[in-house]
Amino acid sequence: MITNGFTYIAVLVFIAALLVWLQRYTKSKFFDYAPPIVLLYLITMILCTLGAWDMEATKPAYSVLKNNLLYTMIFLMLLRCDIRKIIKLGPKMLGGFFAASFSIAVGFIATFAIMKGFLGSEAWKALGALCGSWMGGSGNMIAVQAALDIGEGDMAYALVVDSIDYSIWVMFLLWAINLAPKFNKWAKADTTTLDEVSRRLEEDAKANEDKASFVNLIFLLGLALVISAFGQDIGAALNGAMPFLDKATWTVLLITLAGLIGAVTPVGRMAGSTELSNLLLYSVVALLASRASFLELTDAPAWILAGFMILAIHGIILVLLAKIFHLDMFTCGVASLANIGGSASAPILAGAYSGALVPVGVLMALMGYVIGTAGGLITANIMSLLA
Repeated sequence: MITNGFTYIAVLVFIAALLVWLQRYTKSKFFDYAPPIVLLYLITMILCTLGAWDMEATKPAYSVLKNNLLYTMIFLMLLRCDIRKIIKLGPKMLGGFFAASFSIAVGFIATFAIMKGFLGSEAWKALGALCGSWMGGSGNMIAVQAALDIGEGDMAYALVVDSIDYSIWVMFLLWAINLAPKFNKWAKADTTTLDEVSRRLEEDAKANEDKASFVNLIFLLGLALVISAFGQDIGAALNGAMPFLDKATWTVLLITLAGLIGAVTPVGRMAGSTELSNLLLYSVVALLASRASFLELTDAPAWILAGFMILAIHGIILVLLAKIFHLDMFTCGVASLANIGGSASAPILAGAYSGALVPVGVLMALMGYVIGTAGGLITANIMSLLA
């Protein structure tokens, strides 16, 4: 059993590194269906369940790192989110994305109303965190958890649903690629705009082929750490002056604003933010999952069922909206995964259609990251009214 805080952190980062390395160098198709970040959830939770580390002895290391790294990660992720580029996706792509977001929110609210007797009246908090994740990625889940002050035990339910149900949804969407021609014909979708967006994004990518350098990496990391530190200090001060929002919510709002502003400056064009933010994302996810044991999940079957209900409602509504607004399969699938999987998997699905469309998956996932935390908190508050 690990009792040393540094050893605990080292093991978590090594597990994440090993999974990413295996995906890169084995090129196994297995990782198309079970991305490293999902496996990281499961493996770390299994190790926690088996008692690989002492929860009390390692708690100080966890407490010091989690939020500090979280806010650093949020800032770095948002540096990639140039709103001017997202607008280039066109109204149909943005419409597809928001259709997916709307249908996910409806799925959560309807499922909680139906399943609250099985999940518990306080389940809206963990579902809100899961909704944050399913509107843009794991970073939003952690941000909503911090804003709603959800304990690790309650978060374990959301993590299990996020791991199991999400993995199956990814596999389904990858399988559904084969149905794209028939689906597009049924929905009467015109892919001319999509082809044009793809061409423009290819040109943008060729114009910025800078590689991450030591100078870029240390500057971006130093800037992000300072933003994280001062953001928390200012967030605490604002919470004291205007307590209608808690410290965590103020901090997330401030850092989001800083990231969006930074994205349209030369800092947003510096190579290295992607690598650093992904490193921090995997580290924070490993930290979070390391405090959740499967032994606490006595209601897991009900939660897993609730997750599939959410996905079913989301899928049905999205297909109906596709028929009404003539959305193509690519738009629907990538919009769905940009919400539910975020930057970890939306580019994978986009690339499965065409390598040229990977940037579309990236940009849609970043859009999800921008609205995910707010979407999760709003949906959670609506669910709380039904509790």
